Amino acid sequence: MSKSLKRVRRALDEHGIDAEILEMSDVTRTAADAARAAGCEIDQIIKSIIFRGEESGEALLFLTAGGNQVDAGKAAALAGEPLGKADAGLIRAQTGFAIGGVSPVGHVNPIRAFYDARLLEFDQVWAAAGTPRHVFAASPQDLIAASGAKAGNFTE
Repeated sequence: MSKSLKRVRRALDEHGIDAEILEMSDVTRTAADAARAAGCEIDQIIKSIIFRGEESGEALLFLTAGGNQVDAGKAAALAGEPLGKADAGLIRAQTGFAIGGVSPVGHVNPIRAFYDARLLEFDQVWAAAGTPRHVFAASPQDLIAASGAKAGNFTE
């Protein structure tokens, strides 16, 4: 098991989330790919969108329903600073994950996180488990609590 998968497993266990981490036969880099592989609606997929705070230099995490798009202006207003594109190096340094496998939990460093209320409309949501090929399902309430994400209106 990779270090990334172990961190996600540990974070799930620490928060009492009984979720099985599944390896998908196909890559699940996009929400559409993940929804097909998991057999669920696209909005049940949590996209972990990372921006770089232009003032703080920190990565910020936006947990978004798979069919929604982040509105950069709304996200910046919520974050309280202008946002820019986070490169792979910042994402890896802040979260410990590669692009396409960023999980809502198990980051190597604390991260400010916000969630899309659309996720709460489902009994179960699916998220990356630290690699582009691994996912897990959990209740959105449990996963949001474990991530420390705050509610926010940041989608188009």
